[in-house]
Amino acid sequence: MQRIEKGRGCARAFRRQIHVIADNDATRNHPGVRAWLERNPRIHMHFTPTSGSWRGLVEVFFGIIQRQAIKRGSFASVKDLVAAITGFLDGWNERCEPFTWTKTPDEILAKVVRKGTSDARH
Repeated sequence: MQRIEKGRGCARAFRRQIHVIADNDATRNHPGVRAWLERNPRIHMHFTPTSGSWRGLVEVFFGIIQRQAIKRGSFASVKDLVAAITGFLDGWNERCEPFTWTKTPDEILAKVVRKGTSDARH
C-alpha cells in the first residue's frame, strides 16, 4: 500500500501522463494497485524483465560516466561534480542515435550457443 500512497502523491503533483518503472511485476497483481491504476488511466506501469540483466546496463553506463566525465578527478565542491556529470550527459544526449542491430537474432543466438557450450568432459 506504500506504493499506492507514493503514486497518489505523484498523481497530484503531475497532471500529465506518468510512466512508472517497477522492478517487480508482482506489484501490478496487488488488488489495491490494480484498482488504483484503473481509476488513473494516465498512469502507465512498465515492468523490468524478471530474468533480464538491465541492471548490468545501468552499471555499464555509470562506468562510462566515471571514465569519461569524472576520470578520477578532484572536484572542489559537489556543485562542480554535478556540473561535470551534467555536462557529460548533455553531450551524450546530443550525440545519441538509435542502436542498429547488424546481425539477425538467429546469428546472435548461434554465437551465444557456440561460446557457451564446451565439448570438454571434466
